[in-house]
Amino acid sequence: MTDSRIAKVELGTAGLEVGVQGLGCMGMSAAYGPTDADEARATLERALELGVTLFDTADVYGLGENEKFISPFVKAHRDEVVLATKFGIFRDPAEPTKRAIRNDTAYIRQSVEGSLKRLGVEVIDLYYMHRRDVNIPIEETVGTMAELVREGKVKHLGLSEVTGGELRAAHAVHPIAAVQSEWSLFSRDIEAGVVPAVRELGVALVPYSPLGRGFLTGSFVNAEDLTSDDFRRTMPRFTGDNAAANAALLEPVRAVAEAHGASPGQIALAWVQQQAALLGLPVVPIPGTRKRSRVEENTAATRIVLTEDEWAVLEPIASKVAGERYADMSFSSAGRE
Repeated sequence: MTDSRIAKVELGTAGLEVGVQGLGCMGMSAAYGPTDADEARATLERALELGVTLFDTADVYGLGENEKFISPFVKAHRDEVVLATKFGIFRDPAEPTKRAIRNDTAYIRQSVEGSLKRLGVEVIDLYYMHRRDVNIPIEETVGTMAELVREGKVKHLGLSEVTGGELRAAHAVHPIAAVQSEWSLFSRDIEAGVVPAVRELGVALVPYSPLGRGFLTGSFVNAEDLTSDDFRRTMPRFTGDNAAANAALLEPVRAVAEAHGASPGQIALAWVQQQAALLGLPVVPIPGTRKRSRVEENTAATRIVLTEDEWAVLEPIASKVAGERYADMSFSSAGRE
């Protein structure tokens, strides 16, 4: 079992060490349809055995239920786990389909207290601003987050889906350990503005959806085939003509996977790790899964090395992807760059 453990990397410059791959926990409680709670709990344990130490959640996942779900696991392994959660996306339980973005001081303080209670911990290792409220200066938002660090409620700060300029402004107020953004073979818009800022400041990049929300694994070819409560049905890339065009882009991924005796998902994850090395960045992708077999498959991808020829075949894919990441891109860094 020791031989299968993944390597470690420093997250940012504050001495926070984690496994080179983390685990996105959202799907264990929300967004992707029905889940098996017992298998999800076993997946958390197996991930830790394999060297995964960064576990990622948010207060909005399942309207707080995901934080409650992972709480027993976190408390049982508190000294081994690096716990990340987020604030900033507000959903009213009475109207869960509607959302608002809030970064004001009162809401941040309310949010951190709620997360601490649901998680059952005294301090959050990495606390992210989940989305940016452009009506509030980011310096003000990060100033409030910095107060939480001084008060001992939070150890390190992170930002999600910010532009390079927003990151620089935030980092001038308080050191930012990590930036979380979507990054994969299908989604490379952050390479224009965010990646240079991350590299310049010594901030780690935490790619979410490195498997293209499952599309890169071939687990589905059209969101219309998913359950009615699966939020991927709202994403332009996965429906209609876009889905058909994007499914065709997976052919080279499958060919490279066959050459390595690997799965397409493993090739997608290997690409993220090698692209990070080429760009000179500390990167910890957080593929989400709720199955032990998948976390074993995902962590094994950290040991795959792509050749130059394979790299050349995969390089053009992102430029051919049809459809935006979200129906409303204003909440993403690319929508504001």
